[in-house]
Amino acid sequence: MRTQKMNCRLKTFPAFIKVGVALLLLPVFSLAQNTVTQTLSATVVPLGGLFLQSTPLVLTKGSASANSFSGTITLSYRARTRQGTGQGTITVEAKADFAPALGPSIANPPSAGDTFTYSCSGATLGVSCSGIQNVSTTAATTVVSIGASACTGGGAPCSSTDPNSANITFNLMDDPTYKTGSYTATLIWTISAS
Repeated sequence: MRTQKMNCRLKTFPAFIKVGVALLLLPVFSLAQNTVTQTLSATVVPLGGLFLQSTPLVLTKGSASANSFSGTITLSYRARTRQGTGQGTITVEAKADFAPALGPSIANPPSAGDTFTYSCSGATLGVSCSGIQNVSTTAATTVVSIGASACTGGGAPCSSTDPNSANITFNLMDDPTYKTGSYTATLIWTISAS
């Protein structure tokens, strides 16, 4: 009789394993589901950035008979203005006069015609200044004007170039009264966008 009980237990044990494995393989049903939403917000604002060559601009005379010193730089920039009503400008101003004294002067030239001027060309975004502009030590003057809905790079409706660029040619009249030597001045460039 003892042997028979043992056989019954051995026969029922594999059945319990089969039922347990079957329960583990059944799909688990979710009793609840929760969905939430998240609002994202991004504000795209007007922007402007300027990039200049790191080496100083050297003004040179094209020939001994030339009556002025000149030099050209390529100004690189990026800009984005508001749709419809935005605008932007790039300006330049002399931080101080040429130094040392007894040479060229921006604020007080020795002769009326000894002006320090510039002209602009080739703006790939916006409009280059027109005509001859005087460099000032007291006020910034416009190099490039940028209209509304303007943007750098990516193609239409933005410019196809990135960064944008413009050429600025500086011209300094050579007065015979200038003393020999090297003279330097620092320019302040500003870009603004709205």
